[in-house]
Amino acid sequence: MVFGLAGLLFWISANTSHGTNLRNDSQAMEYRDLVRKQGQHNVDVERDVSDLSQEVEDLRKAQVNDPAAQARVDALTGPAGLAPLSGPGLTVTLTDAPADAEPRNGAPPPTADDLVVHQQDIQGVVNALWAGGAQGIQIMDQRLVATSAVRCVGNTLILHGRVYSPPYVISAIGDVDKLRLALDDSEAVYNYKTYVDAYGLGYKLEDRAQLNLPGYTGPLDLQYAKVS
Repeated sequence: MVFGLAGLLFWISANTSHGTNLRNDSQAMEYRDLVRKQGQHNVDVERDVSDLSQEVEDLRKAQVNDPAAQARVDALTGPAGLAPLSGPGLTVTLTDAPADAEPRNGAPPPTADDLVVHQQDIQGVVNALWAGGAQGIQIMDQRLVATSAVRCVGNTLILHGRVYSPPYVISAIGDVDKLRLALDDSEAVYNYKTYVDAYGLGYKLEDRAQLNLPGYTGPLDLQYAKVS
């Protein structure tokens, strides 16, 4: 009877799977690979967009007949994040905890989500830096503008179509004391620091005498949003 039941279970499994793996553990890996491939494609497309945008800008400047209007446009490129920016500031580096991290300070055993940097953690640092009067902010090698969106898939960051893995480096130019105070006052940053203390996530804050942020070169058109 035991052998008969075992044979029946084998037949049901084979008939259900149709030759496939019922426990498709590789699906998550396939998603990550797909995201990374799309990220590389976006990098190539963004490079083409940048070249074409510069060509359009050159043509536009060649046709402008109103110096006053051009002066107003040029004055907005800095605040909009389109022009390079240099000056003193600081960097914040966020890092995942080790996979074998042990709880500290009486914290409960961690789950997988407790050991990685999340979207809200990065956004919390960025919001605090803006609140502290940052003149410009860069995540990894990309400048942030008004339409920038910080998104995470698993433990990878997607910014302007590019994919990044931790550690995540956030650079900001501005008054260092005010930027530090804003980070200290941020509830989101405080919450992240509790996981730093409990499970060993990385949080590194460094003053910089000179930072050089590139100007944003991607598209600025809004596809779905409009002025209300």
